[in-house]
Amino acid sequence: MAVILNLETATTNCSVSISKGDETISLKENNAMDYSHSEQLHVYIKEALEEASLSFSDLDAVAISKGPGSYTGLRIGVSSAKGLCFSLGLPLISVPTLQGMAHQVKLEKGELAIPVLDARRMEVYSCVYDEKFEEVRETRAEIITESSFADFVSDRRVFVIGSGAQKCKEIIQHPNFYFDGEIVPSAKQMGPIAYQKYQAGQFEDVAYFEPYYLKDFVLQTKKKS
Repeated sequence: MAVILNLETATTNCSVSISKGDETISLKENNAMDYSHSEQLHVYIKEALEEASLSFSDLDAVAISKGPGSYTGLRIGVSSAKGLCFSLGLPLISVPTLQGMAHQVKLEKGELAIPVLDARRMEVYSCVYDEKFEEVRETRAEIITESSFADFVSDRRVFVIGSGAQKCKEIIQHPNFYFDGEIVPSAKQMGPIAYQKYQAGQFEDVAYFEPYYLKDFVLQTKKKS
């Protein structure tokens, strides 16, 4: 079975895992609000390999959480993944960040998971997944209103998860919505998705792959007084 190094840097959680087939065999992560990615990512890669009693030569692929998420976090993760793929001659696999989040929820038949990452003001990055973690609605950047996600809730439970969940909870009132703001993207859930893509030969072009920013990066500068 394929041994894959999984990197998750799309949000505040700097997360690294080693997976063998569908199983995660080591995990190192730290959800620090000050974004420790540039200092910790390669340390965690080394520690995750050591914990799994593996070396770089044992890897079959590198998987990266592709976004949406933090511009800086995504750049750090993708740059590291590309560097490893180039130096080790390994294929690159991309995993949608929101899909990995959805895998943290146990869904029954008919239930949905809506991962939401906090963006500016009342905006979130969101996507809708069914109980098989297949995409029901594409990823969007959207402003939360009272009618957000109304098309997906009726007599079934819908789980709204992630850093934007509290923002949604304050506005969306339907009783079939369940909110969990504690869930963050983690490399722990990337393994099964990456392995499925590995088996299907769904690899990225290492030279040209770019993170999925969803929106153009806006540089914030201080106004002159």
